[in-house]
Amino acid sequence: MLYGSLRWPGAGTRPPTGTRPTTSPASPPGSPPRCGRSPTGHCPKGPILVPCCGTFPELDALRKHLPGHEIVGIDLSAGMVRRARERATRHRRASVVQGDASTLDPQWTDTCAAVVSVFGLQQLPEPDLAIRSWAAALRPGGRLSVVFWPAVTEDDGPFALIADTVRARVPAGDSSWEHRLLAALTTQGLAIEWDEHVCHPISHPDATTFFNAHTRSGPLRALAEAHGEAFVDQLREAFLRRAPAGEWRHRPRARHLIAHR
Repeated sequence: MLYGSLRWPGAGTRPPTGTRPTTSPASPPGSPPRCGRSPTGHCPKGPILVPCCGTFPELDALRKHLPGHEIVGIDLSAGMVRRARERATRHRRASVVQGDASTLDPQWTDTCAAVVSVFGLQQLPEPDLAIRSWAAALRPGGRLSVVFWPAVTEDDGPFALIADTVRARVPAGDSSWEHRLLAALTTQGLAIEWDEHVCHPISHPDATTFFNAHTRSGPLRALAEAHGEAFVDQLREAFLRRAPAGEWRHRPRARHLIAHR
């Protein structure tokens, strides 16, 4: 079975640093992420690509559940690549390439056993074009598993509050790409196996920790760098003014797509 059913909790999750998924007795830390229903089928021969790998938190679980495959992480950030390579040194057939995950190098076309991405798709400029490029990398029988944050992740909670705080200062981006994802996959000859939203509890020590993680290493890092420290300070003040005190728990919704060629 493809370790593509990446969901909370476990090593394959990647909420921002400073958050922690809460786990149930049936899903101890370090176990493969669960889903209510798992896709069946085995990967063909070939490498496993992990575009937008960041620090490569998926690597240990991928190596455990897909032994024998070469696993290649791809990320544009030199800092992330450096940290990912440190992690990859523990695995004989793992490597990390610095490059643009939006458009994969043609060398990968029709060669990969699987493409796995966890919370990276929504950070790319044109996610629907990126996922089409990922689909093109699959060889016959190859499988794709992508987990990402949709435009609306919750109605109440830290994600909702930070979005509302940002929108008061910066216009909302175009989220129409979400509706083009399935077509991007099927036009590449993939069959959709799974397309659902999944929730799982996540906790944050406090609102300040959440905000710092979100702006320094999470989804708002690019926005923070583009607008500067003064903007971030104003955002922090407005966010913390409305945020509750103490530990903050919520159940945001991610979207999970699984498809095969």
